[in-house]
Amino acid sequence: MLKIGLIGCGHIAETYFRSQKYFNNIEIISCADINAEAAKKCAQEYNIESKDVDGLLADKEISIVLNLTTPQAHYEIIKKTLLAGKHSYCEKPLSTNYEHGAELLQLANDNNLYIGNAPDTFLGGGAQLARQLIDQDKIGDIKLGAINFAFPGVQSFHPEPESWFKKGGGPVIDMGPYYFTALVNLLGPAKCVRAKAIKVNDYRTIATGPKKGDKFEVEIPTSIIGSIEFKNSAVIQFFLSFDVINHQRNHIELYGTKGSMIVPDPNMFGGSVFSSYTERGEWKEYSSSNMLIGKTNIFNKSVRSNEQPEVANYRGVGLSEMIDAIENNRTNRCNGKLSLHVLDMIDSTINAAINGVEQNLRTSCERPLVFSENEIKQLMK
Repeated sequence: MLKIGLIGCGHIAETYFRSQKYFNNIEIISCADINAEAAKKCAQEYNIESKDVDGLLADKEISIVLNLTTPQAHYEIIKKTLLAGKHSYCEKPLSTNYEHGAELLQLANDNNLYIGNAPDTFLGGGAQLARQLIDQDKIGDIKLGAINFAFPGVQSFHPEPESWFKKGGGPVIDMGPYYFTALVNLLGPAKCVRAKAIKVNDYRTIATGPKKGDKFEVEIPTSIIGSIEFKNSAVIQFFLSFDVINHQRNHIELYGTKGSMIVPDPNMFGGSVFSSYTERGEWKEYSSSNMLIGKTNIFNKSVRSNEQPEVANYRGVGLSEMIDAIENNRTNRCNGKLSLHVLDMIDSTINAAINGVEQNLRTSCERPLVFSENEIKQLMK
């Protein structure tokens, strides 16, 4: 079994350690962090070895580096990983700008190494069920739609929220990968993007942790509004915001020539798909609760206001699927080409918002293959 070294021992690390309980080919043997104490604490908790970053990258026993650093550090760590001759699986996004992402993909290709990248939520039951219904032509030719992510901001729950409000942060980089990847899974690659940016507050107040009550400066726009045109001619409106106290809008709605569809939260793996076929008609529910990675497996109350207390969270399935792809010499679904296209969408959205000019995308990608229950079963314990 390919051994994994983890770099970045922050909040999300616990989720990936938990993935070892679900998937039969994930084995994390060591960890590292720029904060040596954080790495030691993580190693003690999970009974693995603590190393510094260079030591982990030099370890010949490790074949894959799981990169859970902040987005601003993704490029540097992925590049070091590839130069060390190891495959990379990274949290989202691939990098914080397109040029760096393109360099990483080229480096991986030149060295016959795999890049895997979150989000892998589109592999979950809810997203795959929506994909099946679209492929069955349930709502016809999709021409229009809307995506919505809106909540007050990470300062409401995170003890160190400042990086989300600096260059390399913001709602498009933080949450855009989930929504944009979900759309590519459902509709195929994008063509161009238009956007407008707004910064509502110049300062934020930390609401929890040792720095509770401290104020910090907001350096970037915190709400982005716009639209994406896809190569299949669908135009999808988007709203991504850290400025909304409450709302009642759906995460993703798609409007086809035969009907409309509500797609579940792309930040999670389960949820129901709803479709309707007549004006003011009933909404038919399609549940993913019996699908292998659609079942509820988290019952703890989330600190995030935009997350439900009971969800399906199988983060790590993209890593498991990549390991299987490496061992069987095939392309992984959360691959570098898809990740670069999503990064292109993110980067183009930010540029369109700043410059006020429509941006044509520089990349394309294949629509990911459907992830069957039989394939998932082979990966699960």
